[in-house]
Amino acid sequence: MITTKEALQRFEETAIYYIHELDQFNMEQLKQKPSDNEWSIGQMVQHLISSALYMQLRNLDQCLVPSEDPLVPRKEKTELGAAVFAQGSFPPIRIQVPPSAQYTPEQPEGKEQLIQGLHKAIQRMKEIEPTLEKASKQNTVSHPSFGGLCAEEWFLLVEMHYRHHLLQLDRLKQGLFGAAK
Repeated sequence: MITTKEALQRFEETAIYYIHELDQFNMEQLKQKPSDNEWSIGQMVQHLISSALYMQLRNLDQCLVPSEDPLVPRKEKTELGAAVFAQGSFPPIRIQVPPSAQYTPEQPEGKEQLIQGLHKAIQRMKEIEPTLEKASKQNTVSHPSFGGLCAEEWFLLVEMHYRHHLLQLDRLKQGLFGAAK
């Protein structure tokens, strides 16, 4: 399994890649959706930022504060969760969730909002990484598909998630620029 230092480096490289990629788009392009039930590039980046800052890293923080209740059982990973962590990445498939008010990201207000959000995610990951070696692997918070994840696994998940969405970015760029591979 990859170390948290390696994951942090890969995460930062991927987030910086997204920032550089944003340079080639104007706001109209960043908000352009291939279809009504798909996301724009801007929405995809919003999803990466908000899932890292408000779900994955929030759950990581909960793992750092052990439960006071000795009766709270440690949650185990699901079969899918175990496979994802053994492989070190999500399967290279499209994961589509039906559009909904709670899950569908808002369109960005501006490119700067996306750049600042990505920088904030990088900063939080840099702040958290040194704390992980002291974190107990016994403290878990459940992921909807992967089951119980400890702080280190939530950290690794952020990097895997950003890397997974590179496939979507490529697909969306092909739709915008009509580039056939």
